[in-house]
Amino acid sequence: MLGKWLRENKYAAGFLLFIRLYIGYEWLTHGWQKLTGGFTAEGFLNNAVTKPVIDKATNELVYPTFTTFIEHFALPNVKIINFVIPLGEFLVGLGLILGALATAAAFFGLLMNFMFMFAGTVNTNPWFILIGGILFLAGANTGRFGLDYYLMPYLRKLFTHKKDDANRTAGTGTNHKPAHA
Repeated sequence: MLGKWLRENKYAAGFLLFIRLYIGYEWLTHGWQKLTGGFTAEGFLNNAVTKPVIDKATNELVYPTFTTFIEHFALPNVKIINFVIPLGEFLVGLGLILGALATAAAFFGLLMNFMFMFAGTVNTNPWFILIGGILFLAGANTGRFGLDYYLMPYLRKLFTHKKDDANRTAGTGTNHKPAHA
């Protein structure tokens, strides 16, 4: 019941607008500060490898796959990471503020928050995960009072036509019966 209200109700969309603007502003400003302030993730990534999250009872890595990813991919490619993180934060914020692909922006925000938490950083990440989770669960209603109001019908139409065209080309349109029927 609450999920349906969150995904379909216009008053919920108004509530989501305020949440979206708040968290979007946070993402946008964090990303912009990193883009313009000479951000480097190298120290953070080194710390994630040298001081990973460890289970105190068993003294084993909690996220061994993530630590391996950081050590063998992210650190050797730190220049790419130094660009992708700030740009990603900025674009998530922009998408949420404008309400453009807002559900996708919430998803990628959640993804980044979880990555930061896997590295052992708590900070504002649980708060951002809670808010981002609400926005993501609300689906298209998240951007109802934003550019998604105009963008989503266009994208649905575009992808529906491409799917219909592909079906006609393949001979599997609704007017054709399968050969084995």
